[in-house]
Amino acid sequence: MICFFDTNILVYLFDASDPTRQKMAHTCFKEALDQDTIVLSTQVLQEFYAVTTRKLRPAIAPLQAAEHVSHLCAFEVMDSTAHSVQTAIALAQQHQLSWWDALVLEAALRAGADVLYTEDFNHGQRFGSLTVVNPFKAKPVAAGTSSV
Repeated sequence: MICFFDTNILVYLFDASDPTRQKMAHTCFKEALDQDTIVLSTQVLQEFYAVTTRKLRPAIAPLQAAEHVSHLCAFEVMDSTAHSVQTAIALAQQHQLSWWDALVLEAALRAGADVLYTEDFNHGQRFGSLTVVNPFKAKPVAAGTSSV
């Protein structure tokens, strides 16, 4: 099973101000790490660095955040292309999504992800074979099971 992680779930891994969500994000990520293939996008990596160094309280030092990004680069990372931008525009219009959410959805679909872990869509929402899972509303999806 291929699991695509949105920025917000990755940020919670380092957000000590919300220990409940931090623990749930760790559980979700570890389960995906142990059983599945994790996929990210260049957008997610960029947002992760920006949020953890500027918006997270306490913020992560830039060098430490860069190291975290370096570790995240070990996973499959979907890059942006002119075609992916055009596809995201169509998804944004078709599903009335924000631009940034449409880019995440496009990358997850292009990666062939089965699950998109995020807070930014409706839990259980489906886009073809892709299922949106908010790990704070449901138990993380294990390989061979469904949350819907």
